[in-house]
Amino acid sequence: MENSVKHGRVWLDINLGTLRENFGKIRNAVQPCGVIAVLKADAYGLGFEKIAGTLAKAGAVGFGVAELSEALAIRKFKKPVQILGAVLPEEIPDAVNAGIILPINDYEIAEMISRESVKQKKKTECHFLIDTGMGRLGMVWQQAEKTIRKCVKLPNIDFTGIYTHFPVAYQSGREYTAGQIRKFLEILESLSKSGINFRKVHCANSDAVNNFPFTYKSPFNLVRTGLDIHGSFDIEGKRSLNLKSVLTLKTRLAAVRTLEAGARIGYGCTYTLPRKMLVGTISAGYADGIPFALSNKGYVIIRGKPCGILGRVSMDYTTVSLEQIPESQRGDEVICLGGEGILEITVESWAQLKTTHPHEIICSFGKRVKRCYSA
Repeated sequence: MENSVKHGRVWLDINLGTLRENFGKIRNAVQPCGVIAVLKADAYGLGFEKIAGTLAKAGAVGFGVAELSEALAIRKFKKPVQILGAVLPEEIPDAVNAGIILPINDYEIAEMISRESVKQKKKTECHFLIDTGMGRLGMVWQQAEKTIRKCVKLPNIDFTGIYTHFPVAYQSGREYTAGQIRKFLEILESLSKSGINFRKVHCANSDAVNNFPFTYKSPFNLVRTGLDIHGSFDIEGKRSLNLKSVLTLKTRLAAVRTLEAGARIGYGCTYTLPRKMLVGTISAGYADGIPFALSNKGYVIIRGKPCGILGRVSMDYTTVSLEQIPESQRGDEVICLGGEGILEITVESWAQLKTTHPHEIICSFGKRVKRCYSA
């Protein structure tokens, strides 16, 4: 009962020791490149306070985020903070004032940042984002040189960096990614001949760290990693680093009951008991991050044994078979995601079942799932 009060009904165990170990392995693999820890969306829902504090001490050279509110919250850790995607015009005054590193997607936004920097009598650090094939944000690579030559004439901006992003770096050896790297390097070489050079050059995301070692060799001196830090990998591609998952999703048995043969289970009555069975109801459902796709599939772990999911996953509860553990009791701890050895339930397995990306799984744990941290 005491543990239930401490953790709530559903909780994430987040192992900061494993986080440090993962980061250390990444840092050692990419040396002498520095590692920017990407902590978008509240560190992918794991809670940026503890994650950022741990990584700052572990040697992260900076943090990458998606938008201004995240940048302002995380700068207290005294590391450079960079918005990786785009900055909106209304965000520029506060971003300049706070000393956030800003992305340059086009000349217009560079001009706005310059104007605001002059107004505030500040010099703003900025990185050029080059679209070499992501098709989402940045200067289209064919036009990038011309735009950069124009931008560098603007006052009060310190254009320290340049970077690009990969959409399919999880596919090892893919020519598409190799082509992106070539385009990017051609731009760097051409600009360098005109005396335009950058102190910070980066393109590697987590997938590239695993699949394209060239992306953390000269002239690149930084990498950006988010998913790898958590010990997760894209479903495709290499797993060149021996990383471990930092998280375990847990709940408790809310009920233990014996039901007769023919009893129907859950919404839609999608499962019928073939015989008299001991069944349990756990205090977690799809509102807590358990994929609805696990309905009548998969299992949870109770007392070290797999317990198959019966019927549909509900919003707040999930029914499971307890046939392997007749000694089970209300209040027993349940591992929904995580575990060890051959029974481990991985982020990647859930992602594969949902035909989605591991990022979505990590970001899907609801607000009522308490985040608990161990050293």
